[in-house]
Amino acid sequence: MTTLELAADETLHVLVPSRRLAEAVEELSPRVRARSWKPEDELPHGEAAQAQVWVPSTRTAPEGLLEALPRLRLVQLTSAGAEGFAGRMPEGVVLCNARGAHTPATAEWVMAATLAAQRGLPFFVREHEARRWSFTTHRSLVGARVLVIGAGDIATTVGRMLAGFDVRLTYVARRPREGVRTMSELPQLLPEADVVVLLVPLTPETTGMVDARFLTALPDGALLVNAARGPVVDTGALLAELTSGRLRAAVDVTDPEPLPEGHPLWCAPNLLLTPHIGGEVPETWERATAAVTEQIGRILAGQPLANVVGDY
Repeated sequence: MTTLELAADETLHVLVPSRRLAEAVEELSPRVRARSWKPEDELPHGEAAQAQVWVPSTRTAPEGLLEALPRLRLVQLTSAGAEGFAGRMPEGVVLCNARGAHTPATAEWVMAATLAAQRGLPFFVREHEARRWSFTTHRSLVGARVLVIGAGDIATTVGRMLAGFDVRLTYVARRPREGVRTMSELPQLLPEADVVVLLVPLTPETTGMVDARFLTALPDGALLVNAARGPVVDTGALLAELTSGRLRAAVDVTDPEPLPEGHPLWCAPNLLLTPHIGGEVPETWERATAAVTEQIGRILAGQPLANVVGDY
């Protein structure tokens, strides 16, 4: 088990992205000194440069920051995704994520986007704006064959939410275990899926996983829901399927991201697109704050760190 040991009278210096979080951290103990730092600020100096813990607001470490923190021992993320930091920590620095902080909101987005896409709500919103009464029939989620790729915290939460729709649910993940199929079985599983939900971390193995071959294996009219990371999907291959009208998609993440002006995804048919807001609800900040303060509490108590991230 990984711990961050402090001497009994040692002050714990923490670098955080907001004054609000600094106040929450300092309330834990007089031994905690927190400083707010943002990427647009100059590199930390003085007492701020003594930080043993850094809580980022960015997806990667800004240039020169890690070198400016010689006493750094822990990078504590406020998200579950760690691809921008994993494998990039200096020797002696531990990386931890905030597993669970974004889970309820992201799972909720998956449900909202899937239901909206299945029932054709984006189409009806456009018809409403054009003042057209366009009576058409779309698909249902009830009884659908749903393939969830990923079996972590968010995926299992989505599974619980889907239970009320009597779907035929199949989990797929890298490691085989009870109730979870393996990635090697995808060629047999994809042709039977009405909805495919992507909830995998971005790793060398998952980058570009959803390529032309993957998409071609899906049946006509299938829905791809991406709440993972944009580069998991080959954008060109997805565009081809959307443009042909054969497949549909609901995505909260894109590659590139943010989506630049003029990109063909903006006007792709059969697409529900949101700007990476799946985990963004007011309660998420509270959950992320709780993850950070609980971790600081563990350090002060000499307990093992929670949610240690290994190399992807």
